[in-house]
Amino acid sequence: MVNKDFFAALDELCASKGIERQSFIDTLQSALTSAYKRYAKGDASDVVVKMNDEKCSIRFFAIKQIVEVVEDPDKQITLEEAKEYKKSYKIGDTFEKEFTPKDFGRIAAQTAKQVVMQKIREAERNNTISEFEDKENEIQSAIVRKVENGNVYVELSGGQLEGVMLPQDQVPGESYNLNDKISVYVKRIRQIGKNTQILVSRTATGLVKRFFENEVPEIKQGIVVIKSVSREAGQRTKIAIHSIDPQVDALGACVGNKGMRVNAVIEQLGGEKIDIIPWSEDPLEFIAKALAPAKVLRVTAIDEKSARVIVPDDKLSLAIGRDGQNARLAARLTGWKIDVKSESKAMEEFGAEEIIEE
Repeated sequence: MVNKDFFAALDELCASKGIERQSFIDTLQSALTSAYKRYAKGDASDVVVKMNDEKCSIRFFAIKQIVEVVEDPDKQITLEEAKEYKKSYKIGDTFEKEFTPKDFGRIAAQTAKQVVMQKIREAERNNTISEFEDKENEIQSAIVRKVENGNVYVELSGGQLEGVMLPQDQVPGESYNLNDKISVYVKRIRQIGKNTQILVSRTATGLVKRFFENEVPEIKQGIVVIKSVSREAGQRTKIAIHSIDPQVDALGACVGNKGMRVNAVIEQLGGEKIDIIPWSEDPLEFIAKALAPAKVLRVTAIDEKSARVIVPDDKLSLAIGRDGQNARLAARLTGWKIDVKSESKAMEEFGAEEIIEE
């Protein structure tokens, strides 16, 4: 079968879609071989299809193994018979005899079309993934397409890619329903064999960072810097910020006029509470601020990365927070282990010299 138009179209397709030509030819040869075997059900012979670029041909060969004694005539041939076609054959070689399949043209065309469509989809997907690789650690709009076995599957990049949100990346209390539009954080793009898996999250601290970057121009411009974030998704986040320009109020920039900017982030997080903490180069001062909204009387370094914090008796529960959440988030934000004690307890254990208000 000689078809110059087919090979010309193949060249154009590979060039326009970025398909690797040899890969396309290998796949098509394999598909045509399988299609012929299904078509010629009564023929037990092995068949191979070969495509020749230079001659623009597609050729079919029946193949048999050259043996001394034939046990399976459909798959084996004697050396004497083989040498009638080519003198150089020897025992163990593969004998090939070209043939022209009858009435196979329509099936061959359908098979070629299927392979073309498959390769186009693969090429488009690979191109989309390549373009998507720089979206790691970014926010993307997504549409919920399926919830299965605790995982949420979302449509990304206009439906060309699928992301998966594992249970640990889902916010407790949030519901994810079919066709819901949500913002997700692209955690990781990883290869599993030939497949690409895109892991997305609603619990990552990076989601909060990116929301603030989108709402606060000063962060986007690099004037206000996010130093650290600690989060218990769905409940509370603490974010430490710092202005590198003395003329710019970092706290005011993040809160916005009448709380407009921080409220926009809270809304995107589904009502999650946010404490905006001014960062300090002095770690003890930073720890005191991180325990907001509680008032702190004194912070003392116990040893490396460990500090004791003393608060008024009536502020102890506020400093620790419900189930220890406030102290826990402050510890993650600062990177220090924090031991919170009430004023009376500290007086009892350490004496009055420990209770000097800063």
